[in-house]
Amino acid sequence: MTSDDMSREYVIQAEDVRRSYAGGFEAVSGVSFSVARGELFALLGTNGAGKTSTVELLEGLARPDSGSVRVLGHDPYGERSQVRPRIGVMLQEGGFPSELSVTETVRMWAGCTSGARPTGEALELVGLGHRARVRVKQLSGGERRRLDLALAVLGRPEVLFLDEPTTGLDAEGRRDTWALVRRLQEDGITVLLTTHYLEEAEALADRLAIMHRGRIVTAGTTAEVTAARPARIRFELPEGVVPARLPLELHATAEGARVEIRTHRLQDVLTELLRWAAESNVRLHGLDARSASLEEAFLDIAKSAAETEEVPVP
Repeated sequence: MTSDDMSREYVIQAEDVRRSYAGGFEAVSGVSFSVARGELFALLGTNGAGKTSTVELLEGLARPDSGSVRVLGHDPYGERSQVRPRIGVMLQEGGFPSELSVTETVRMWAGCTSGARPTGEALELVGLGHRARVRVKQLSGGERRRLDLALAVLGRPEVLFLDEPTTGLDAEGRRDTWALVRRLQEDGITVLLTTHYLEEAEALADRLAIMHRGRIVTAGTTAEVTAARPARIRFELPEGVVPARLPLELHATAEGARVEIRTHRLQDVLTELLRWAAESNVRLHGLDARSASLEEAFLDIAKSAAETEEVPVP
């Protein structure tokens, strides 16, 4: 453990956690990670990767088969009374009485929540103030997600679990939710987020982990996760200029006039390419150069893991 690790207060800790279901299926296979106070940690993975099964252990909804889970220093399952009042949980889908109004739903929930925010404040926080008198059954899918979020933050939690928080929201609603999550984090709330939107993780997460088949395949900041993947340069050559004229050291691949270069030396290779274009009086159409995105890293990791699993055992 480094001195930096020792100086940080981890409010979520999972160590070699395993969880199986009936029939022997192991959904979580030795997962370990920690989340520091005030941090936003994103847990990513394909469908069936084990994200929700892991988060349910952290929320105290189930006990791990083995390994250790701690939230705010306590076992969230065995010491539920010490943890539950201090956390907020937004599940993938909330079950609300459809005939109640939005205000009635929040008031009902507030009756079971210690130190609950005023109902109006909670609704304004998530942009539902103007829908306060509407019945739940009349809300759109995106509005129901906002109501889910209002109930998750109703008790002013220290730790907030968000399971696919922007599913069903349009682009504007998604970005409004991102802004709200950032404000909550600025107030000192620790957030653990699961999402299928990689752009969301890239925009919000301080650190992240990518799961596959119940295991964490890679973890770190977005920059650390993407660093091992090559940057790419794409462009199209003008008519009459063939890819064979490009310097061999650029290691370009081409499909017709469209060219792609993959490299771990983006600045050097781009400089070399532009120098060649200037000296050859060639204009590169649609030139696009960028470092690897989280989406590219995610797809690479998923593909590599799948290929490894398909290798026959001798």
